[in-house]
Amino acid sequence: MVDVTRVHEILERHGARRERMIAILLDCQEEYYHLPREVLEAVSAGVQVPLTSVISIATFFKAFSLKPIGRYPIRVCNGTACNIRGGPLLVEALERELNIRKGETTQDNLFGLDTLNCVGCCGLAPVITVGEDVHGKVKIGSVPRLVKQYRSKVQAEPGEEKNAQNVN
Repeated sequence: MVDVTRVHEILERHGARRERMIAILLDCQEEYYHLPREVLEAVSAGVQVPLTSVISIATFFKAFSLKPIGRYPIRVCNGTACNIRGGPLLVEALERELNIRKGETTQDNLFGLDTLNCVGCCGLAPVITVGEDVHGKVKIGSVPRLVKQYRSKVQAEPGEEKNAQNVN
């Protein structure tokens, strides 16, 4: 069960207006790292639109995810240059380091792992994105350090673990 208290705060901040639906859903996803059904139901009730309309928006836009993506979604570029320069090996290294498979999220909800189409940084291949951060010329040996860097960010921000407890 998901605690939707923050959804109500987000709705209040946006005035629970239909025309603010995308902004509301973006804020909800930032809070929960995905859009669980309980969140969609709370948004539907708060904005007074049918749940099917909210789900339609959440599934139409690629920015939204109905399954957990983690606080730091890690995406390995699978464009041609990145593929040739070791992208698939980076996916394997990240799977080992995070103890998850591609398409999954860590139990602590910190990391999700997936691939994405060309990032457009072919000269920096292979490329990994972690949230909004782009890392180029990533070596397999640097994967543990990269993961540790983002884990330490959470430890440095007290009270920011909120979402790991909000999502069951």
